Amino acid sequence: MDSILYATPDNPVPENHFAGFLEGSGGVKIRYAVFRSSEREAKGTVVLLQGRSECIEKYYETINDLTARGLWVATFDWRGQAGSGRLLTASHAGHVSRFADYEADLSLFLEKIVLPDARLPFFIVAHSTGALVALSQAPFLENRIERMVLAAPFVALGGQSMSQRRIAIIARLASMTGLGNRTFRRSEPSFDFASNVVSSDARRFARNAAIYAAHPELSIGWPSARWLNETLRAMARVTHQDHLTRIRIPTLLLCPTADVLVPRKAIGDLARIFRAARLIEIDGARHELFQEADRYRAQAMAAIDAFIPGSDAEDTGLGA
Repeated sequence: MDSILYATPDNPVPENHFAGFLEGSGGVKIRYAVFRSSEREAKGTVVLLQGRSECIEKYYETINDLTARGLWVATFDWRGQAGSGRLLTASHAGHVSRFADYEADLSLFLEKIVLPDARLPFFIVAHSTGALVALSQAPFLENRIERMVLAAPFVALGGQSMSQRRIAIIARLASMTGLGNRTFRRSEPSFDFASNVVSSDARRFARNAAIYAAHPELSIGWPSARWLNETLRAMARVTHQDHLTRIRIPTLLLCPTADVLVPRKAIGDLARIFRAARLIEIDGARHELFQEADRYRAQAMAAIDAFIPGSDAEDTGLGA
């Protein structure tokens, strides 16, 4: 077992890497890792941004796929989850004090780890909440990031018993009245495949569940009211036309059409007003594209191959 990264029997730590801890915004400890390609000449580095509640270990398969293609991968755990510093001592909730802290941690990771220690050019591949952070920071990343791939970007909240507007109002009131650390649910998240809505692949789902069973310290609970308030406010900001016109990084949006957590319509609406972006829909796929069945996941990886590092993008119609 790596001293910083963890392995399970069917999920070994990829070779040829270095890992450590970075001091994030406000002194919060951020766990990171950089995985080198075995190819003699690197094609660049993918900055891999996870979704909420995820961990570096969950992406070993995707990391191996990318390094096999000659790309390095640099990734880290968001504050408040996985191997990074937790923000609440009396609660297992997924929490963030300010969405801007996510952005600051990404900027510090790029400045302190990626720029000095990885290989140019740099790209972003981001999932869900990671894609929301990337969208928010994109106007300031033009001189650092060549291209972005955003998978199931968290630009709207679906699959809930209440409307997004009502959830936003309740989350805002809770945050204003000192209840921001509370969650809206009493039970812990389930790792039951039959009831899950994020992946149709039983093997990958079981592999990921085994990571958290072996290392429960990597898991977190439901999002806090404060987390919801901060991310819902960020959604409203990054999907506004004024923000999107400031993004000039060529961007590929991957939309799983059977995603109940981020509505298909929301990503389609984003694509229509996002001039730097191209949309690819993956029919029948659920939210976690990189953890999905081969027939869906292969389409996502093929789209990334065509778009990053960009040598073939213009030939496939994905260039921007």
